[in-house]
Amino acid sequence: MTETRERATTPEDLARLFVARANARDAEGLAELYAPDAVLAYPPGSTTVGRDAIRAVCERLVAHAPLPFAEEEPLPTLRYGDLALTATRPADGTGGRVQVARRQPDGTWLRIMDRPEAPTAPAAQDRR
Repeated sequence: MTETRERATTPEDLARLFVARANARDAEGLAELYAPDAVLAYPPGSTTVGRDAIRAVCERLVAHAPLPFAEEEPLPTLRYGDLALTATRPADGTGGRVQVARRQPDGTWLRIMDRPEAPTAPAAQDRR
């Protein structure tokens, strides 16, 4: 039996769906939010390429991450044709999260690039 998951009908849906699936510890569902050839800048300092590799990262994430994940404040989406740049203001103060999504032929959206952890610049941290 195949499970049918909600699909992103807007680029902004991707962040909400990510949080819901992470909180459900649904690594397969998390991976489905990414295009087959997507690039994920995670774990920090690494690059993970392709949905299968992203699924493996998501399996480790949901097995070890403290729950719940919180929905974060979205920043305005920038669109260019079938591409969208999305970002959220991280609740954990890690600096920033940015993603590029691409509209699929059926009108849904998938992430093609994701940088979930962009650290705050050291100079900014030193001024505190």
